[in-house]
Amino acid sequence: MIAIIDYGMGNLRSVQKGFERVGCKALVTNDPQQILQAERIVLPGVGAFRDCIRNLEQGGFVEPILKVIAEGRPFLGICLGLQLLFSESEEFGLHKGLGVIPGRVVRFPEAMREAGEKLPVPHMGWNQIHLQGDSPLFNGIADGSNVYFVHSYYVKPDEPTVVAATCTYGLEFCASIRKDNLVATQFHPEKSQTIGLQMLKNFAEMKG
Repeated sequence: MIAIIDYGMGNLRSVQKGFERVGCKALVTNDPQQILQAERIVLPGVGAFRDCIRNLEQGGFVEPILKVIAEGRPFLGICLGLQLLFSESEEFGLHKGLGVIPGRVVRFPEAMREAGEKLPVPHMGWNQIHLQGDSPLFNGIADGSNVYFVHSYYVKPDEPTVVAATCTYGLEFCASIRKDNLVATQFHPEKSQTIGLQMLKNFAEMKG
């Protein structure tokens, strides 16, 4: 079973529909016990970091998340679900994250330019990813594939070895990470059409 964590923030139904389109059953749940029993776990997220981490704590999700990651079960973080895995975020002040991946979440600079034009923040729309290392999430995915982003903040891992893909928007940033059976993306696979659906299928086929 794939469990999609419902902690009150995230485009849960679109993620669930994405899995359904590739023939995989996924359950949206706000029950920490179901997360502990699931074979695979997905942590989506949109909104502010501080609100999301508060909701995870109040909903009793932090301990189950850390447990299933430590046990090596396949785990997918999406957008804010990637950022929450890190040590801390500077969004609306300094806030501690889950601390699974050492590093920080920082905001894009306001003065970024490309070809003389100021780049808007948030970074929104389609952009290319460049694959690094070996992530099972990207099986069958070509380097330079276009995926869909919506974010004002990006992650800066302390260890470069966890970076699975990068993207350039004014600066080069981490677009995906991989550590053992944990994979996570700054972009939205469920909004990235055929390429994104292939990634969801790859996640569903990851070995635990």
